[in-house]
Amino acid sequence: MLLLIHTTAFTQSTFSIATDISAVRNQKTNQQFWTAGNTIKGEIHLTKKDGPYMWVSYIIAGKFKNLLAAEAISPSTSPSTIAFINKARMNLKQVSIGWKHYFKGGSTTDDNWSFYGMAGFGIIGGRVSNSFQTAIDTSLYTVPVINGSTRFKRLTADLGLGWEIPISGDLIIYNELTAWVPASDYPSKYLVANDKAPMIVSLHLGLRIYFD
Repeated sequence: MLLLIHTTAFTQSTFSIATDISAVRNQKTNQQFWTAGNTIKGEIHLTKKDGPYMWVSYIIAGKFKNLLAAEAISPSTSPSTIAFINKARMNLKQVSIGWKHYFKGGSTTDDNWSFYGMAGFGIIGGRVSNSFQTAIDTSLYTVPVINGSTRFKRLTADLGLGWEIPISGDLIIYNELTAWVPASDYPSKYLVANDKAPMIVSLHLGLRIYFD
C-alpha cells in the first residue's frame, strides 16, 4: 500500500526550472549597497499547491564606504586618533532549500495568475575586501577592520513572496520579493558589521518552465 501511494504521488508530481535577474539591497547598517544578481531554481511540485524548491544565487560585488577611526595604542602617540575611509567590496553566493506554497492558483495554472510564498534555510558564502584610503601603522594604532580580503559564511532563514502568470504554454513569468535573514553570526575582523549581517532583500523578475 505504501509503495502504491509513493508511486502514485511521484507519477502525479511535476517539476520546474527557473532563472531570473534581481535588484539586490543589503539593508545592514554600515554595510548598505545596491547591486544585481542572478538565481537559478529547481522546483518539484508534489501537488498543484505545494512542493520543495532549491535555488542557487549569485550577487555581483556590492561596494560601500565607512568613515572609521584608528585609535592609538599608547597614550603618548600623537595624534591619538586618525580618521580614515575604508572602501569595501562584498561578493555573495547562496544556496537555499525550502518549501513553496501557492495561496492562489497553482504550479500548473495556465489561464490565470498565481500568488505564493516560500520559506527555507540556506548558507551564504561571501568574500569581503577592504582598502584603507589612508595608510595606518597598525603597530601604533588599532583599527576596527583589517585591511585586505577574506571569505566568510553565514546560515540564513529565507523568506519570499511572489506572483506569476503564464505567457505561452508551459512558460511562466514571475516576480518575487525575497529576504535572507542571517541565522548565525561568525565574527570577522574584516567586517564592520557582524551581527545579523549581511541582511539581503531582493526583487526578482524571471521565467519558469514546468515539465509534466
